[in-house]
Amino acid sequence: MGTFNTALSGLQAASTNLQVLGNNISNANTVGFKGSNAQFADAYAAAMANAAPTQGQVGIGTQVQTIAQQFTQGNIQTTSNPLDVAINGNGFFQFNYNGATVYGRNGQLQLNQNGVLVDGNGGELVGIQAQTGKLTGASGPLTISQNALPPQASSGLSIGLNLDSTNTPITGTAINPNDPSTYNYSTTTTVYDSLGTPQLLTTYYQLSSASPTSGQTWNVGYSATGTASGTAASGTLATPLQFNSSGQVQPPSSGTVSFQWADGAAPSSLAVNFSGSTNYNSANAVINASSNGYGTGQLSGLSIDPSGNIFARYSNGQSQVMGQITLTRFANNNGLQNLGNNYLAPTYASGQPLSGSPGSTNLGVLQSGAVEQSNVNLSQSLVNLIVAQQAYQANAQTIKTQNAVVQTLLSL
Repeated sequence: MGTFNTALSGLQAASTNLQVLGNNISNANTVGFKGSNAQFADAYAAAMANAAPTQGQVGIGTQVQTIAQQFTQGNIQTTSNPLDVAINGNGFFQFNYNGATVYGRNGQLQLNQNGVLVDGNGGELVGIQAQTGKLTGASGPLTISQNALPPQASSGLSIGLNLDSTNTPITGTAINPNDPSTYNYSTTTTVYDSLGTPQLLTTYYQLSSASPTSGQTWNVGYSATGTASGTAASGTLATPLQFNSSGQVQPPSSGTVSFQWADGAAPSSLAVNFSGSTNYNSANAVINASSNGYGTGQLSGLSIDPSGNIFARYSNGQSQVMGQITLTRFANNNGLQNLGNNYLAPTYASGQPLSGSPGSTNLGVLQSGAVEQSNVNLSQSLVNLIVAQQAYQANAQTIKTQNAVVQTLLSL
């Protein structure tokens, strides 16, 4: 009967191997799936401890030692969903699934009705939430606010320009925005009041004097649209721009302009900086101009960088951090328990979860607009399936042969 038991153990082992291979093949298209291998060990009759080995000892079959999951990297495939995220390297996403903390590699994400990032099972992606564009450090389900980005009043304006050194000086005349003969050049820039209303700020440049030793001096005037009735809509900077004989602007190269707005916005005080401006023999031109204000912005899109930072893009050209996806690693990935639905749970054998930012120690980076495919090699799995089938047939043949031997003995 021993041969029957030996062959039966082989049948059971081969059947388990077929189940493992079948499970791998059935999940060849499951995002983030990690295939498994059935590992076997030979079996011998128990012997007394410290006893000398028996010469010519015959085994009693085989047994499944473990089913080891293979956590090798799967291929990364791009998708059309900017919220899809693939992990390139070590680590797992953390999810809050029906109140339980679970982990997985499936980064097919979407927003639910509450603006929370969730997977296809409704598990809420856990990370570091942000407030007003800054990470708080507190961990929890990542929520993307659908609210408009509030406007920010301009408080600073940087203008870099070249003022043509061949211009003719205008002396004895104050800058008049309504009289082009009182200035040599002008340029207009958009600034924003506290209500997000765009206002046009025009600056005027008048060459007042030129010296072969000390350089040129330019007066700067300004005016703005949308100012309140009865308030100053124009003026001149207290300190003119002074250039040296090499055409470089000299400090102080800044000034302050103030306005009161007709739309009820708070009064504005703008610091105007002309650092980097030049006075070369070249046409008057603006090199760069930028302010720190902006109008109201509506959410227009989301993007995720390799470090897991989630950026919201707005219709006003601004962007803001909404949160950061974190990753979790374990000392022994094979100690994790499979829960189904692409989820894993930690056990005593896996070790404690260690979370951190993508790209930090022993953690992979993220690729947005992509998913990690199953790491199952379908061709190799099909070949292994044939081998496992042959092993099953061979063990069945062993039983058939032993049965023939028994029948021969019974016929004596």
